[in-house]
Amino acid sequence: MQEPLSPSIRRTWLYPLALATALAGCASAPPKPPMDLAKPQATTSAPEETPTDAQNLQQDFARWINSVRAPALAAGISDATLHTAFDNVRYLPRVVQLDQAQPEFTRTVWDYLDSAVSPQRVRRGQDKLLQVRAEADAAAAHYGVPASTLAAIWGMESNYGSNYGDIPTIDALATLGFEGRREDWARSQLLAALKILQNGDIDRAHMIGSWAGAMGQTQFLPSNFLAYAVDADGDGRRDIWGSMADVLASTANFLARSGWQAGQPWGTEVQLPAGFDLSRADAQIRQTAAQWAQEGVRSVDGEALPALDAAEILLPAGARGPAFLVGPNFRAILRYNNSTSYALAVSLLAQRLDNGPGVQAAWPRDLQALTRSQIRDLQTALNQRGFASGSADGLMGPATRDGLRKYQRSLGLPADGYPDLDVLQRLQAP
Repeated sequence: MQEPLSPSIRRTWLYPLALATALAGCASAPPKPPMDLAKPQATTSAPEETPTDAQNLQQDFARWINSVRAPALAAGISDATLHTAFDNVRYLPRVVQLDQAQPEFTRTVWDYLDSAVSPQRVRRGQDKLLQVRAEADAAAAHYGVPASTLAAIWGMESNYGSNYGDIPTIDALATLGFEGRREDWARSQLLAALKILQNGDIDRAHMIGSWAGAMGQTQFLPSNFLAYAVDADGDGRRDIWGSMADVLASTANFLARSGWQAGQPWGTEVQLPAGFDLSRADAQIRQTAAQWAQEGVRSVDGEALPALDAAEILLPAGARGPAFLVGPNFRAILRYNNSTSYALAVSLLAQRLDNGPGVQAAWPRDLQALTRSQIRDLQTALNQRGFASGSADGLMGPATRDGLRKYQRSLGLPADGYPDLDVLQRLQAP
C-alpha cells in the first residue's frame, strides 16, 4: 500500500506496518477474472442497530453518495459508470472500526522482521518467484528493478497473492468518505476508482482489496493505479488482481518512477567506527559511500562499501543494534510504503530471495517497545524539559527523534534518538 494514513508515521521505528498488516484481507487470489463473474461475498457485517437508527444511517449514506455524483460527472465519469458503482453500494461498519483503530502496542523492528523475513517466507518466495520468473524478469529488464525486489513487495503486501483482501473498493472508499475523518482523501480515491471502472481495467465485482482501499496483489491505491499501473500482457486491461505480468510490471514502474536507481543495491549492513557520532545517523545527512568510508564506516563482511550516492546511516534499533548504509533505492521503497521497518523488510527479503545473508549483528532483544501511550508520555516530558519534540501523538517522527537526541546529548548518553524504557524513566524522574 502506498498511502500512509498519517504523515507523522514517516520513518518511524516503533510503529512498523501495523496498519499494512491489517490491510490484508482473507480472500484467496482468484485467477485472472473474466469480466462477467459473479460478485464475491464480502465478509463485513454491521453491528446490531435499531430499525430507526439503521434507516437513518442508510438515508444519510445515500445522501452522501448523491453528493459525489455531480463532481464525478463533471470529472468525466459517465452516468452508466455511476449506476454500476453506486446502485448497490453499501455502508460497511467494519471499515469504520478498522479506520478508527489505533494500536496501543507497538512492535520492535526485530520482532517485525522475524515474521516479515521468516525462513518460511523466504522459501515460499523463492518457489513463487520460480513460477513467475518470465514475468518478473521481463519487468526487471524493462524498469531496472530486480525481480527479487518485486517478489519481496509481492510477499509483503499479499503473501505472494494469497491474501490481498476481499472488500469491495467502492464500498470501502464510500464508507470512509461518509464517515468523514478523511473525507477529502476518500473522495479523491473514490473518483480515481470510478475512473478505473470506466476505463474497463476491472469490473466492480472484482475491484477488491483492503478496508482502506488498497487493491490487488501489491496493494495499489486507486490514485496510484491510475499513475503507475501498466498493461504488460497486452490484453487491454491493467489487471493487478489476476495478471502477474501486470502486477510485477506495475510495481516495477512505481519504483522506477519513485527514484529507483538501476544497478545500485538498496544498501548494506555496516560497522561503525569507535567514537562515531550517532547523531549523524540521520535521514537528513547524506553523502557518498566513499565519504562514509573515509569516516571509518565499513561493510559488516569486510568487503568494500557498495557505490552509493546520497547514502545515509540507519540505526533502526538505536546504538545497540545493527547499522545499515542505505541509498536512493531504499528511499524508493519508502515511497511505496512510508515505514522504515517495511522498507528494511523488503530490502532484506529481496536479499534473502537472492540467497544473500540476513542481518549479521545481534538485535538488542532485551529492549521492549514503548507503547503509544508511553511515547506520548516521552514526547510530553521532552517538551516540558525544553527539548521540542512536536505534538504528543504517540508516534516517533523526526521532531521527536531530534528532541530525544538533544536530551540524550545533554546527559552524555549515545545520541541515537532511540526511545526505550530507560530514557523514559529518566525523563519522568523528579
